[in-house]
Amino acid sequence: MTKKQKKMLIRILISAGILILLNVISLPAPVSAVGYLLAYLTVGYDILRKAWKGILNRRPFDECFLMAVATLGAIGLAVWEKSGDYNEAVAVMLFYQIGELFQSYAVGKSRRSITELMDIRPDCANVETDGKLEQVDPDEVEIGTVIVVQPGEKVPIDGVVLEGSSSLNTAALTGESLPRDCGPGDEIMSGCINLTGVLKIRTVREFGESTVSKILELVENASSLKSRSEEFISRFARVYTPAVVYSALALALLPPLIRCLFLHLPGEWSVWLYRALTFLVISCPCALVISIPLSFFAGIGGSSREGILIKGSNYLEALSRVRTVVFDKTGTLTQGVFEVSGVHHSTMEEEKLLEYAAHVECASSHPISKSLQRAYRQEPDRGRVTDIREYGGEGITGTVDGHEVAAGNGKLMKRLGLHAPDCRSTGTIVHVAVDGAYAGHIVISDLKKENAGEAIRALKAAGVSRTVMLTGDSRKVAEAVAAELGIDEYRAELLPGDKVTEVERLLAEKQSKKECLAFVGDGINDAPVLTRADLGIAMGALGSDAAIEAADVVLMDDDPMKIAKGIRISRKCIRIVYENIVFALAVKLGCLILGALGIANMWAAIFADVGVMVIAVLNAIRALRVHRL
Repeated sequence: MTKKQKKMLIRILISAGILILLNVISLPAPVSAVGYLLAYLTVGYDILRKAWKGILNRRPFDECFLMAVATLGAIGLAVWEKSGDYNEAVAVMLFYQIGELFQSYAVGKSRRSITELMDIRPDCANVETDGKLEQVDPDEVEIGTVIVVQPGEKVPIDGVVLEGSSSLNTAALTGESLPRDCGPGDEIMSGCINLTGVLKIRTVREFGESTVSKILELVENASSLKSRSEEFISRFARVYTPAVVYSALALALLPPLIRCLFLHLPGEWSVWLYRALTFLVISCPCALVISIPLSFFAGIGGSSREGILIKGSNYLEALSRVRTVVFDKTGTLTQGVFEVSGVHHSTMEEEKLLEYAAHVECASSHPISKSLQRAYRQEPDRGRVTDIREYGGEGITGTVDGHEVAAGNGKLMKRLGLHAPDCRSTGTIVHVAVDGAYAGHIVISDLKKENAGEAIRALKAAGVSRTVMLTGDSRKVAEAVAAELGIDEYRAELLPGDKVTEVERLLAEKQSKKECLAFVGDGINDAPVLTRADLGIAMGALGSDAAIEAADVVLMDDDPMKIAKGIRISRKCIRIVYENIVFALAVKLGCLILGALGIANMWAAIFADVGVMVIAVLNAIRALRVHRL
């Protein structure tokens, strides 16, 4: 408990003790009245103060005003009737404060659980100076500085491992419980916890631009973007509270006046005043005003625990309405890692063909060229290569050890007057010619992610009715990938600008405005499409400025299964929001009618206010429990 909560608990206990004592011991009326007043002010003075400040600031219509008017009115009614029974007035304020204490504790607990989970901000960075470790503020560490991370410490800044090997706990970043191994040359994200060995890391970003800072900024700012449900409740409360105050005033005045003026009956002013006060207590909108934002806060926090960063409540609500998911292929459904998967129609040894191809491609940084160089399993000797000439969109020619070598697609072979046989394998085909003769072709495939097919099936199970893949690859490759993964539709041979056009066409085909289209990409080249879709989801793009800026949802790793999980989390959260809205309004409406008819008394009003609020808050906290979804 916080100090504020402890003080509140002490006030509640003192007030409750005085109230019990006054009902057990018989005291003179003046002494008893003073005792009740003391109990009332002990537990409710802060509510009275807030209500008075609201009046002074010309914003009187809130829950504090309702409680103050209702309880002071009950006290005034007891004085007017000379009954000496102040129990209801004190009890209403007492139980209201008990509900407030519980709500404060529940909200605090949910915030602490998220804060502890996201407690990845490092306190310091260890910089080695003259053989000694000096602890400095991470904000002061410049790019290129070598820092030391010891076992048990958080990695303070993004960097590359120079020395040492270790296992990293990345649970706070990715939701993945299994440790990840790292060694020299590996990139490492800030916020990870070093488990075993000592690591020396060269920083590649400033602290303000590092992964941990971006994550914390996203989570902290998420509450500023309100969902339609939250905006509705805010507008509802602004209209609802003045309406019930005027309704209570009408309930206190109109029936007695009608009885006196038209029916010539006793006005029974005290009866109708009591009903109006009960009406005010019942009408307090605490359950809605507190539980709805708390539900979204818990949903965003719960998704963060699973490695899914959602930028705001509005995006959480949009995620629940996703019915169409559009995928980029490379880096999203595939690993974006090209590997040689076969050598066909070779007129020489396969290793010799790979050697020629790797050397003629040694000057290129294209992923296809890199894959050929990896397949060669040695570092190409650039001194063996001369007269390199590149043909845009076709391939490369050059001289390797005095032999003329060409590597490229069918267009390059046609340019050279050579016949390139068709290949039935799926992938990128690199045809190779040596000394003017066709020498064979190499098949290079982009490896599919192991769980990509399972992710598509999980989306179908989550209610997604349409899946589409967009790719710049050939139609043959796109068709094979789509068929293998179970994707409904594909669009192939697209330029980056064509993807935006395709997404706009798909948006126009939506059957309902309530449905949302999500685009899933790597967040670097797909920034325009991420922005254009109803909901942009960046896959595996942690640390990418383009992804963080353009996407509405950022997945902390490249696991496509997280998309379906995010949809399930969002739908659970929205379901809880609607449950609270329906439950609170139904109970309050029923009790308001009963209160106006004189059937419900102050004790029923307490349940309609405090009881409903407690139940709604408990229900809202369920949004944190998302691990097993």
